[in-house]
Amino acid sequence: MAASAKSFLADAGYGEQELDANSALMELDKGLRSGKLGEQCEAVVRFPRLFQKYPFPILINSAFLKLADVFRVGNNFLRLCVLKVTQQSEKHLEKILNVDEFVKRVFSVIHSNDPVARAITLRMLGSMASIIPERKNAHHSIRQSLDSHDNVEVEAAIFAAANFSAQSKDFAVGICNKISEMIQGLATPVDLKLKLIPILQHMHHDASLASSSRQLLQQLVTSYPSTKMVIVTLHTFTLLAASSLVDIPKQIQLLLQYLKNDPRKAVKKLAIQDLKLLANKTPHTWSRENIQALCESALNTPYDSLKMGMLSVLSTLSGTIAIKQYFSSAPGAAATTARSFDLVKLAQECCYHNNRGIAAHGVRILTNISASCQEKDLLPLEQDAVFGLEALLVLCSQDDSPGAQATLKITLTCMVKLVKCRPHLSQSVVESLLTQLQSAQDGARILMCHCLAAIAMQLPVLADGMLGDLMDLYKLIGQSATDKKQELLVSLATVIFVSSQKALSTEIKTVIKQQLENASNGWTAYRIARQASRMGNHDMAGELYQSLLTQVASEHFYFWLNSLKEFSHAEQCLTGLQEDNYSSALSCIAEALKSYHKGIASLTAASTPLNPLSFQCGFVKLRIDLLQAFSQLICTCNSLKTSPPPAIATTIAMTSGNDLQRCGRISNQALTLSLQMKHSMEEFRNLATRYGDLYQSSFDADSATLRNVELQQQSCLLISHAIEALILDPESASSNGTAHVESEYERRMMSVFNHVLDEVESLNRKYAPVSYLASNTCLCNAVIALLKVPLSFQRYFFQKLQSTSIKLALSPSPRNPAEPIAVQNNQQLALKVEGVVQHGSKPGLFRKIQSVCLNVSSVLQSKSGQDYKIPIDNMTNEMEQRVEPHNDYFSTQFLLNFVILGTHNITVESSVIDSNGIVWKTGPKTTIFVKSLEDPYSQQVRLQQQQGQPPSQQQQQRTAYSRF
Repeated sequence: MAASAKSFLADAGYGEQELDANSALMELDKGLRSGKLGEQCEAVVRFPRLFQKYPFPILINSAFLKLADVFRVGNNFLRLCVLKVTQQSEKHLEKILNVDEFVKRVFSVIHSNDPVARAITLRMLGSMASIIPERKNAHHSIRQSLDSHDNVEVEAAIFAAANFSAQSKDFAVGICNKISEMIQGLATPVDLKLKLIPILQHMHHDASLASSSRQLLQQLVTSYPSTKMVIVTLHTFTLLAASSLVDIPKQIQLLLQYLKNDPRKAVKKLAIQDLKLLANKTPHTWSRENIQALCESALNTPYDSLKMGMLSVLSTLSGTIAIKQYFSSAPGAAATTARSFDLVKLAQECCYHNNRGIAAHGVRILTNISASCQEKDLLPLEQDAVFGLEALLVLCSQDDSPGAQATLKITLTCMVKLVKCRPHLSQSVVESLLTQLQSAQDGARILMCHCLAAIAMQLPVLADGMLGDLMDLYKLIGQSATDKKQELLVSLATVIFVSSQKALSTEIKTVIKQQLENASNGWTAYRIARQASRMGNHDMAGELYQSLLTQVASEHFYFWLNSLKEFSHAEQCLTGLQEDNYSSALSCIAEALKSYHKGIASLTAASTPLNPLSFQCGFVKLRIDLLQAFSQLICTCNSLKTSPPPAIATTIAMTSGNDLQRCGRISNQALTLSLQMKHSMEEFRNLATRYGDLYQSSFDADSATLRNVELQQQSCLLISHAIEALILDPESASSNGTAHVESEYERRMMSVFNHVLDEVESLNRKYAPVSYLASNTCLCNAVIALLKVPLSFQRYFFQKLQSTSIKLALSPSPRNPAEPIAVQNNQQLALKVEGVVQHGSKPGLFRKIQSVCLNVSSVLQSKSGQDYKIPIDNMTNEMEQRVEPHNDYFSTQFLLNFVILGTHNITVESSVIDSNGIVWKTGPKTTIFVKSLEDPYSQQVRLQQQQGQPPSQQQQQRTAYSRF
């Protein structure tokens, strides 16, 4: 229990990490010093876990030096364990501070008389090549060992040579001739040649080296026509070309030549595999002739396995720019129809092939052509694609085997893509899916429901009649509680929620709840409730959350479900809003706020140190403040109804010289109400800024969640703009263009935005100045229109698919966090900032870290001593640096001045920049204290001046020169 508490505190960052790291290292060191081999091995293999938990250089350096000692004095089995640990912890090697000492201890074993010990040492050196690429003694040992008579040592030398060639240009240039001689030498066994050839893939450091390696490989492929030799040589050829880039077109031609002319099936398969690699990496280098040659080979081959491989390459190319080049660079392309191309003929021929894989690639090619070449008249191709997809759907939906499920996934992905780029095909595609749903296997039904939901999110194509089919199917689901049945319940419910554009009918809710009572477990009910919250069906969600409250075993889960129930009830209160009924709107908002305040209290109780629910709390607090701002705006508009007519108001405004009084009121009350409106506008702008901050802090959120936050921000800016345009500054009225929408919630919000902007613009155009009554009505109706769109709680509110965090370590750092670091005021403090990027199970799922931005600032907390006239530049420290993490580790230094005596508070804050250059304020923020002390000589001079004694000449002279 104590150990788990310790690790909990360390993970939560409570300042005990260093102590825990030291004690863990001491525990492992005790195992290393044990006299029993088993305990020593156990201690060695536990080091990777230690590195993962405490990934900072000071610990990793100590640990690797201890492992190097074990490697130096231990037996071969222990050395092998150390080697495995080093290979597992490759990304931590660059954190070793004493590289020379580490290498010296490991390298001493190379002089052993035992060839196995030498072999393990060579593999160890090869695994360390990234940190010692230019060590000449390592280079020399590898060269020597290549001539050894022991096979184990030679194989280890080959491994080390490959690793060093990848890292060091000098080594690659030096070893190339040696490798060439060994490969061409008659004394070298064939199996050894097969191991030596792959080293040549790393000879890409300059053009001449790559060219000479390519010539050697060309000679080998001609001189040694055996199957194994050709396969290894061709694959090395491809990897060398992919790295050097300049020879890729030649390599594609060579592979196509072997694919066409070589009769051996194994060689053809290797050629297809390498063509697929080049199609993924450099599709722009494929010419029309290359694609044409591949089509001809696929049309002529009698083997299904080879045809499937070639179609796989073509389907990869069809989704890239290569397909446009194929159609645009065709001779007489303007005169020919799309059907006359060999690629199209091949795809059409394969669409109805008896092999599912071949048929899937055929329809994928047709779908990609229809999606990519939209400027061409491809109506016949579209029909071919739809028919082929429907045929595959019928075939695969009846089969529950893994192969059929994989093919069905490809088919459904193509359907979604085709409907997205060709919306007129959506009706027939959806009808075929609904027809097949009735008779399909459960596994296929789940996938088909996902497809229907994806299509319905893009296009509102699921009409009421189709909803009836879905409900019939929902009733037919059996009473069994198998995993697939539970998954199917969730998937079908999702499609029903998506297709119900407005509130769910009582009949639908009854059927869903009845089915959940009969055949579901609590987790299935929660997932369905979660989907209802995402789709805006809050009444259904609230009832399901209420039913689950008594089924959880933890009080944190209880509070979490209770908060979700309250949020659903709050949003349900807003569905009864009606235009022009403002008193009812105020009571609805008040009721919603009451539930939201209950919910935020429960949500706070549900949070834990390991799961603080920061996004959820931030999102809900902003929603509460937004509702309060809406309520305040409606109240302000209601109070302005007693304003005078516009003409009188304008006259009064002109005579008083206050433009704000144009909106009404004759007395000071008029100015007060006008200022309230201005205050309301600023409040909405402030809310928009806070939504922007929430967006920037949500690095791990999916795109739908971020878009949702963005829509909330835009709604705040919209109301702010409407207030300004109608009341404060009519010249600012203008409307924006439309944008592509991805979901029903976004579609409805954008519709409201456009409607409000059009209203504001038309009012300003018709009436100048705008009537107080018209402006009030417009503002209140805009608020009600926004609130009538049911809020969508997106995925990140419930589920975190990507997890990214940064741990910072500062040095120097005090032993006690509250204790300041002492620095003399005539010196600079070198602050070293190290950091580690930590990922969850799916790193880089939505976005990846390109660089880390570190901001260091200092604030004077308490001043000691007399005030001196000091330049402003020396009073504060404000610095920023960007560093790129390497293997999830980064390090940099700052030089800070503390001229003013006293205690300074230093804050180091990190933010990340993704691959698109967007800055995300992820944190963390770390603080240390520095105490600036007066240097001894200045103190002595000051004391002498206070006593009236001038400083001696000798002391002045010594001080002047002491700086040098």
